[in-house]
Amino acid sequence: MMIKETSLRRDPDLRGELAFLARGCDFVLPSRFKKRLKSFQQAQIQNKPEKKPGTPLPSPATFSSSPQPHSPIAAVNNVVSAPLSINIPRFYFPEGLPDTCSNHEQTLNRIEAAFMDIEDQKADIYEMGKIAKVCGCPLYWKAPMFRAAGGEKTGFVSAQSFIAMWRRLLNNHHDDASKFICLLAKPGHSSLEQEDFVPLLQDVVDTHPGLTFLKDAPEFHSRYITTVIQRVFYTVNRSWSGKITSTEIRKSNFLQTLALLEEEEDINQITDYFSYEHFYVIYCKFWELDSDHDLYISQADLSRYNDQASSNRIIERIFSGAVTRGKTVQKEGRMSYADFVWFLISEEDKRNPTSIEYWFRCMDVDGDGVLSMYELEYFYEEQCERMEAMGIEPLPFHDLLCQMLDLVKPACDGKITLRDLKRCRMAHIFYDTFFNLEKYLDHEQRDPFAVQKDVENDGPEPSDWDKFAAEEYETLVAEESAQAQFQEGSFEDYETDEATPPSELGNKSSKIVTSSISEQCGKLQSVDEE
Repeated sequence: MMIKETSLRRDPDLRGELAFLARGCDFVLPSRFKKRLKSFQQAQIQNKPEKKPGTPLPSPATFSSSPQPHSPIAAVNNVVSAPLSINIPRFYFPEGLPDTCSNHEQTLNRIEAAFMDIEDQKADIYEMGKIAKVCGCPLYWKAPMFRAAGGEKTGFVSAQSFIAMWRRLLNNHHDDASKFICLLAKPGHSSLEQEDFVPLLQDVVDTHPGLTFLKDAPEFHSRYITTVIQRVFYTVNRSWSGKITSTEIRKSNFLQTLALLEEEEDINQITDYFSYEHFYVIYCKFWELDSDHDLYISQADLSRYNDQASSNRIIERIFSGAVTRGKTVQKEGRMSYADFVWFLISEEDKRNPTSIEYWFRCMDVDGDGVLSMYELEYFYEEQCERMEAMGIEPLPFHDLLCQMLDLVKPACDGKITLRDLKRCRMAHIFYDTFFNLEKYLDHEQRDPFAVQKDVENDGPEPSDWDKFAAEEYETLVAEESAQAQFQEGSFEDYETDEATPPSELGNKSSKIVTSSISEQCGKLQSVDEE
């Protein structure tokens, strides 16, 4: 093939490729090509400008006599290397939005003046309440403030140490949620664990007027505190991480509810988190199941709840670790009182977002985030067996499945997700159908128009849990009042220093609550009247 000299001269790419092949490969090219390449290379050397000392190398464009094609890579690099806009304002404030109008020095001066009114300018845990109000914080922030300023070690807080601590807090944390986390969390931590709430709640038990009767029953302090902590994490810790962040605190009503404790003397009116009546109902339900009173219940004990209303398969899933933490449940097959709090609230209020997540985790056997038709049939089989044992003809699974799909209306056919159950607002009926026979039969006998009316009603009605706790408390108090008429009992037993045996603790708890509520609220007749 003949290549004209003009084409070789006009095609730099071809010249470069041939020159590359010529290196070390002289035997490949014919002699006429070698002559032309040699003359071309000599011409390039003669035309190359000499480099003067101190002058930079010419740009690559000067070595090419023909225009180079535009490189798309260079264009991309130019876009990436362009400077970002500096006019974008900051929009993420993990420690709260700073208030430029606030004067921290005035606040610190007021705190210093408040310490001047305290003897030796040293405040104990009770006087810290005045300091909390001066700081603009709710009364029951006093215990976290006291601990954060080092009062737990010395028994008091000096003005100097508190002002130094509060100055750091004001400079680094700008809203209530961030300040609360900083005061209550361990040093160096930015989230709250369960044990971090103990000092705060112990102060509530010791000082709230609605809990004065508990001073005579210190053995119930830890159990009330455990109940409140579990209810806080049940509602606030939406990530199920076991650690409450400032973002979760901001999205919850916990700080507002904590501030209400200062205004409301009857703690039972604060149904969120702190109600003693709710604690009494939970603890009595647990005590009935805990036959050996070791504060742990087995799988067989839990199956006895509400006359074995829940299926064995769903209870097995609870003890499998799907919704419980710790090795005690999985290895020893025992559930603690803290885990029982989660179970009871989830069982009695399946409309709650946490409850929907709780039971979804239990029914999602393979953990793929979707309830398949196989998993639904797995749980419904036991329901059918129990209905047949009761002489009730169960609905075939295919027909039931059509009803449930119409109820939930999943986005993807044949797959029910957590989002689907939350969106349909009928998750309580869905769950009861597959593992709670008693409530399933109640739903079947109820007017469907009444069910639809409940769904459409968006009014501020009490939750299912509040209704259940109120009804159960009245029932428990009525039973205790009837038994107390035939028994002798007084609070003098609690004045001794001897530890109360667990077997006697359950009976005395009912007497304490019945008498305390009658004293505080005037609703019940004292069981100690002779």
